[in-house]
Parts: sequence; C-alpha cells; structure tokens
Amino acid sequence: MTQLGTETNPLRVAIIGAGPAGFYAAEHLLKQNDVAVQVDMFDRLPTPFGLVRGGVAPDHQKIKSVTKVYDKTASDPNFRFYGYVELGRDVSLDDLRRFYHQIIFTTGAQTDKKLGVPGEDFPGNHPATEFVAWYNGHPDYRDLQFDLTQEKAAVIGVGNVAVDVARILSRTADELAKTDIADYALEALSQSKVKEVYLIGRRGPAQAAFTTPEIKELGEMEDADCIVLPEEAELDPLSKAALEQSTDRSLLKKVELMQEYSRRGRTSKKRVLVIRFLLSPVEILGSMEEGVKGMKLVKNELYSTEAGTLLSRPTDQIETLECGLVFRSIGYRGVPLPGVPFHEKWGTIPNINGRVVKSQDSQEQVIGLYTAGWIKRGPSGVIGTNKPDAVETVNMMLEDMKNGITIGPEQPDRDAAAAFIKAKQPRCISYNDWLTLDEIELKKGEAIGRPRLKFTKIEDMLTAVKK
Repeated sequence: MTQLGTETNPLRVAIIGAGPAGFYAAEHLLKQNDVAVQVDMFDRLPTPFGLVRGGVAPDHQKIKSVTKVYDKTASDPNFRFYGYVELGRDVSLDDLRRFYHQIIFTTGAQTDKKLGVPGEDFPGNHPATEFVAWYNGHPDYRDLQFDLTQEKAAVIGVGNVAVDVARILSRTADELAKTDIADYALEALSQSKVKEVYLIGRRGPAQAAFTTPEIKELGEMEDADCIVLPEEAELDPLSKAALEQSTDRSLLKKVELMQEYSRRGRTSKKRVLVIRFLLSPVEILGSMEEGVKGMKLVKNELYSTEAGTLLSRPTDQIETLECGLVFRSIGYRGVPLPGVPFHEKWGTIPNINGRVVKSQDSQEQVIGLYTAGWIKRGPSGVIGTNKPDAVETVNMMLEDMKNGITIGPEQPDRDAAAAFIKAKQPRCISYNDWLTLDEIELKKGEAIGRPRLKFTKIEDMLTAVKK
C-alpha cells in the first residue's frame, strides 16, 4: 500500500454535520497542497449550512451570503455531500469506520439550557431555539404553535439569539415580508397581537453578550420603540471601572447606545421593546391550565471575583412582570451522538484541541475521531469563529495522519462508500440535488418579491428532486 495522503491512497475523511464548522474543516482539508484528501460530508437534513440556514435571523440576509464560500468548497471534485443521512438512523459509527481514516463531528449545539425555576413547564414558555427554528422553516419545528394572541412577551437572555427573537417579535409584517422567513411564520406573525417585548439580562449593560450591530438594529425598527430604563442604563462602580480599563471600543459603543435608548421616550409606534438589566427569573407565574401569566424577577447586584470577572448575585428585591409568552435563551448545548463520547454537564464532545478523548478527565485519544465547532467548544462566538476552531482540529488530523494514527478502514474507497450509503438511504441528497432545491427556492421567492421561499417539509424537498 502506498503512503496515506497520496493520489493513489488519499486520506478519506467523513464530516458529520454540514454547518459552518463542517464546511471550514472541509475547506482546510481540501486546500492542502502536499496531502491528497477526499471529504464526504453528511447531514441528517436534505439541506446543508446548519445554523446559517436554520438559525441566522431571516432579516440578516447579508450574513447568509457566507454560503457562497461553502458552495466553492463543495465544488471541489474531492468533496461529496450526503444529505438526509443520519448517524444512528441510516449509518452507524462502525459503518463509517469501514470507509474512512478519520471522522470529524461538527453537529453544533442543538438544544437549550433550562431556567430551573418553578413554572417552567407551563404552556407559553418556550426555548428560543425552537422559535428560531420555527420561523426559519426547519422541518422538525414547522408545526409548532406559539400563542401570538398575547400582548406581552419576555425573552430571557441578552445574547444575539435572544435579540433576534425580540426583534422578530417586534417587526412589522412589511419588514418581515422582505426576508426569507418561513411563509407560515410570516402569516402567523402578521396576525400577532404582541405589543410589548421585554429582553431580560441577569447582569448589566456592560456585560451584555449581544454585539453592537445587533443592539443598534433594535433602535431602527419601523414600528417599535427600543427603550432602556435610565436607572438600569447607568453603570455600577465595578462596571464603570472595568469599562475605563477596557480597550474594546465596541463595548464602549454598545454601552453608549443603551444609554442613548434610556434617554428616548415612547413615540407613536405601536410596539415597544424594553431591555431590562440585573434581573433573573425565580418563578414563572400561571398554571398548566391557563398557561404563563407572568414572572417573578429578582433584582441582582454585581460583584467581582478574585480573577476580576463581574458576576451577578440576587438581592432581596423582587418584582413581578406580567406576560403571556416567555422565551428562554440562556445558553445552548449539544446532543449525544451514537457511539461518540459525550460530556453530559457541558453538552460537548470531550476533546483536546479537537482530538476526541474517552472522557473529559481522560487523556486517551479515540483514534480517528475529531470534533469542531460548538459541539467541540460550546456555544460561543459568531459564524466566523468556527474557522480558526476548525483549522485547529484539521491540523491535529493532519499531524495524526503523518504519524500513522488513523482508523484502518477495510474499504477506503469513495465509490464503495457511495454504494453502501445509497443502499442504506436510497433517498440521500447530493450537492447537485441541493443546488436544484436552492434554485427552486430562489425562483419562488423572486416571483413574490422575497429573497427565497423555503421548502419546510422534507417530503416536498425529496419530491422536488425526484427522490
């Protein structure tokens, strides 16, 4: 057998998950000048791009243009896409070990963290992830129902996803009609009775996780005012000292914007988005019969740890916020994959620089298994953050290959793998199939003056490409 990584004996890599981390890993693998690599990418959905398609807000079309980079990667003759093929349902980890020298998991963080307070199970309390997936047309979530007859809604958390949810609830039907939001979500939101939206953070303005462009956008909505309570926009002494020492100009701008919003009053706009700080929910009010009626919130104060980090702790002050709809967005976690080690507390695959290990307390590498993206490091950063993360993992993979540390597959042959996969899942989707779906969505959208009109049912996608 010739040396691994040559044209006659290429390194065969399976990537599980077709989101940004998966595509950045594929890009770095395929651009190696001194190593011949063949990449097969799998996703359980017929469509690629992960959160770029199913998570990025529909009114952020510019961010979605990153998919052009992924299209370029997919055009490489050494790249193949197997959509609608799920690990555990259609193929097993042992199956993949028969055909690949290395397997990399880039499945993201698909579920949310819970609040852990009484009343969390009352109807009307939802994970933000589900609402985001619903309005983005994710097939698994298209049939969910959200009671938009409520006039007051609260979003717990102040990250970018929380801001997205609050903004979509506050947009007019005309604003949303210019986006690629799912058609059923556009219809439901155009009938929404929500008039007040509360965005609630447990720490202060200087610690808010949302980015400056996100908070700026909240002040530019057509028919919704964005306001901050003046007393909550003022920085406490600890935050003020930290801001004075910070070299992060965007942080200063972010705080300035929130203080500007605190000087604004209500106008004649029909909706209002109120950003609240230093509050944490301690109880969801209501019942299983009547649903959510409100929340008890504890007022927090900030304190500094020995490391200088500002954390929040509760005071004895409690207030009640009336609302009929609650979305929690306090962090996300990955889900276990069949046969792959998993850190239950962190919601990640245990790894060292991308090399999968048997447990987080173990240094023992699981030969041939790797991870990148949120399932590797947890839900942090923006889309572009996944690129250096994926590069780090791929560099570990290439180092292991050079040292002979790989799976010894029985059939390291792309055609043998293709035949096996198609036998297991005859309706699997190729990248050309996806490009056909993409073209149909774009044309349907163009016909009604929208960026695209998404397929939201898997069966419709498969039928469109005659599967």
